[in-house]
Amino acid sequence: MRSGWLDGRKGERGSDTFVKVCWDEALDLIAHEMTRVREEHGNKAIFGGSYGWASAGRFHHAQSQLKRFLNTIGGFVRSEGNYSYNAALVAMPHFVGGGFREHVVEATRWPVIAEHSDLVVLFGGLAMRNSQICDGGASRHRLADNLRLCAEKRVRFVNLSPLRTDVDASLKAEWLAPRPGSDTAIMLALAHTLVKEGLHDQTFLDRYTVGADRFIRYLQGTADDAPKSAEWAAEISGLEAGRIRALAREMAAKRTMIACAAGLQRADWGEQTLWACVSLAAILGQIGLPGGGYTVGYAVNAHVGNIARPFPWGRLPQGSNPIPAFIPVAMISEMLLNPGATYRYSGKTLTLPDCRLIWWAGGNPFHHHQDLNRLRRAFQRPETVIVNEINWTSTARHADIVLPVAAPQERTDFGGGQTDNILVPMPKAIDPPGYARTEYEIYADLARRLGVEQDFTEGRDEEAWLRRLWFDTQKTADSYGIPLPDWDAFIAGDIIELPDPSPAQVFLSGFRANPSENPRPTPSGRIELFSKTVASFRLDECAGHATWNIPHDLSSPAAKTYPLALVSGQPGTRLHSQYDNGTLSMDGKILDREPVLINPADAADRHVSDGDIVEVFNDRGRCLAGARVTSEIAQGAVFLWTGAWYDPDFDEPDHCDRHGNPNVLTHDLRTSEFSQSPAAHSALVEIRRLDGTPPRVRAHEPPQFGEHPDRKGPLA
Repeated sequence: MRSGWLDGRKGERGSDTFVKVCWDEALDLIAHEMTRVREEHGNKAIFGGSYGWASAGRFHHAQSQLKRFLNTIGGFVRSEGNYSYNAALVAMPHFVGGGFREHVVEATRWPVIAEHSDLVVLFGGLAMRNSQICDGGASRHRLADNLRLCAEKRVRFVNLSPLRTDVDASLKAEWLAPRPGSDTAIMLALAHTLVKEGLHDQTFLDRYTVGADRFIRYLQGTADDAPKSAEWAAEISGLEAGRIRALAREMAAKRTMIACAAGLQRADWGEQTLWACVSLAAILGQIGLPGGGYTVGYAVNAHVGNIARPFPWGRLPQGSNPIPAFIPVAMISEMLLNPGATYRYSGKTLTLPDCRLIWWAGGNPFHHHQDLNRLRRAFQRPETVIVNEINWTSTARHADIVLPVAAPQERTDFGGGQTDNILVPMPKAIDPPGYARTEYEIYADLARRLGVEQDFTEGRDEEAWLRRLWFDTQKTADSYGIPLPDWDAFIAGDIIELPDPSPAQVFLSGFRANPSENPRPTPSGRIELFSKTVASFRLDECAGHATWNIPHDLSSPAAKTYPLALVSGQPGTRLHSQYDNGTLSMDGKILDREPVLINPADAADRHVSDGDIVEVFNDRGRCLAGARVTSEIAQGAVFLWTGAWYDPDFDEPDHCDRHGNPNVLTHDLRTSEFSQSPAAHSALVEIRRLDGTPPRVRAHEPPQFGEHPDRKGPLA
């Protein structure tokens, strides 16, 4: 427990010392504090911050466990969406209909692309490192084999990304390196060229879309006197106008798949990039054809376009949450700093809740959130912060109470990815070390103190719950004609691979075959290139169709002060921030710091050599990183991997991060009022060589511990 919290809520989270207490004292204090908050402010003052990839297994799943417990005691304020593709979750249903999670599962399979596509245009690349991970687990790495099949079939790839290595070398992709943040402009220019040269598919537009006429008038510049031509996009993107026109002609002449990386919508006005992608594909007219159309999110995880599960697995019931309040997932700082403020979200005006107690489990906001200096200030506001962890992450350091929990290898469970076709027995390998406990045990003890043990456990221990979830899985499998062994045989056996339900899947093929019998779940039943619903939101940045808007930093004085575009992405040495303290991750660092990729010309201008420690900075913050000088990154851009544990130096201005976390540099303005999504890929920075001895990285060291203070806190 944090010393200052025990001593009457003094001190500062993140820099305070901790003291060790026994489990009984910890749980008594938590029960007392939760009762106090509920009595004084109601359950609407509790925020359940469980989010992310942690706790592999169907039963020991951090998010499900915490939400079930909080719902048992009356509910909580939740977050909605995710950091990976939140703009798509909110916006895509308006353009195409249906939930984006379903779109990902329905994506055209790579073997189909290998067989039928002539050209694949990759906006934002196709990072192989992303294809080795998935929420809930990835049992096999399939993309490499599927891409080799594409190479054998001589499918041509074009990689529009600032990073050449965002596409596997085996594909021999043409590399076009536009300025980061200009993809929407390029898509609009490609569409403009297709229309201007009569290469668009008017029959497709008439039968399968609405609003094409208004979108085309926008392309032609009817309203703003600015045709979205190749020359217009060339000035914005840095690509040659002739190359943009030639690419448009090639796309029209060949069976073309347009792929938009999920990272592109994590930027200012990210919703518009998605809409522009759909609109370009509609103008081209190949949506629903084998090997044609578009997909958003190839390589967002291991399974998109590669595999799907044949049926849903059993899951721990979370119960019902009677608290209606929520926040878009990327508004945690906004909520804590501005309780009661109003904001716009998906056409609605909402109010930020006033949360006094935060409980975080299964995630690390000091990794995935933007503008970490602002988040530090926000984390000083709650009255109590509780974190479940297996490591001393930055989030744990900013907590008042840190509960040591068992890792996946320290408990029995079974694994099944959200979109995987393999079930994995996970027998416990070792007991939890030290005083670590499973989260189920912790919540059951708390529920007993709060008088709701039966409601939480339903009279089951962990073994009984596992058998119940496996029985549910068996029952569903039986309905699909797939027999599964009983629990005892399964947990003692090997993985079970199930049949692929749709190996030749083509996205929106049914809609194309018969739009009347298979309408899209939009107001019109068709793909909406102009949406009356979105237009009714009256958003300045969105006219009801795909629109180009200048990124915030580019339209501010920062564009002259900070000339380098910062791109951050999933590393190949860890999963987000997980196991940043592991050997593989540490071996990839430069003098213990995360590497930042910089073009040789940009490095020479700044007298930076490969292996130097550099300071990356802007008006929002500073961090130290190790320079990796390489021609694989475009000039004018730098690439800093995500996931280095935040390591602020409190003796330095702006609390300079010693370790290389890019989110000390990213803004927290979010994409727009349309979806309020994270916009990490819209930051400008400068780099300078660090002279002298760099400070020691302390991110992987435990915090300082002190003596238990005289009790002045909650149980005084």
